[in-house]
Amino acid sequence: MRLSIIIVNYNVTQLLKCCLLSVQKYAADIEYEVIVIDNASTDSSWEDLIPEFPDVHFIASETNDGFAKANNKAVKTAKGDYLLILNPDTEFEGFYMMDILHFADSQPAFGCLGVRMHDAEGNFHPESKRSVPDMFNSFEKLFVNFKKNNSKSYYRDDIDETAVDKVEIVTGAFLLIKKTVYDKVGGLDEAYFMYGEDVDLCYTLLKNGYTNFYYGKASILHHKGESTVKDEIYLQRFYGAMHIFINKYYRKSQPLQYMLLKAGLNLRYKIEKSKLK
Repeated sequence: MRLSIIIVNYNVTQLLKCCLLSVQKYAADIEYEVIVIDNASTDSSWEDLIPEFPDVHFIASETNDGFAKANNKAVKTAKGDYLLILNPDTEFEGFYMMDILHFADSQPAFGCLGVRMHDAEGNFHPESKRSVPDMFNSFEKLFVNFKKNNSKSYYRDDIDETAVDKVEIVTGAFLLIKKTVYDKVGGLDEAYFMYGEDVDLCYTLLKNGYTNFYYGKASILHHKGESTVKDEIYLQRFYGAMHIFINKYYRKSQPLQYMLLKAGLNLRYKIEKSKLK
């Protein structure tokens, strides 16, 4: 088995169906399997997809324990040499998986790989290629929100959208990794419920001597945020994930940077929370 595609579903049946149809269409030239784990959706309509996609392995989780735990659970059943962590709100757009796998095979210290993402209007998603969060680029992301060309900012604007290059962080919406490497580094950190676990995995790979890549020659459609309610729970999970990251990596090794990042995150959380009232 060449590739195991892992998809965590939560109340997005129609998007999941479109995702599965795109995989079915564009991954036909490789040996692959699809594992869908439903994270205790309140909408049971996903079960209607089981007879429609008989080759897909569907797993029903009794509780919603978060994105990281669901992926780790599904990976235990995977048989592929490579894993592709894929969001259900994405769609393949071409026969490029064979080329991507050949590219990954050619890299001696391959960590993980992400591709170019865009929305339904064709707008590029800058989180497709990122830097590890630090004091400077986090300040830019949290408070300045400007785009700097030809600079290594939080979003790697110095790398062209269609380029193939080394990066530090790619997104968990489409993340390719060898199963042996995933198992070796311990998979996704289950301390994260949702958000941040992809950043943590990428950084863990870098710290273990692997190289991560952005593969801009391939693209996916990402219906980003269509299933996400931007409420207080969302804010708590999003900013909480960033606190987990800085507590894990900066609290002891870089105390000054840790304190500044913590203060910045708390301030930004308060600003965003006030907008909900």
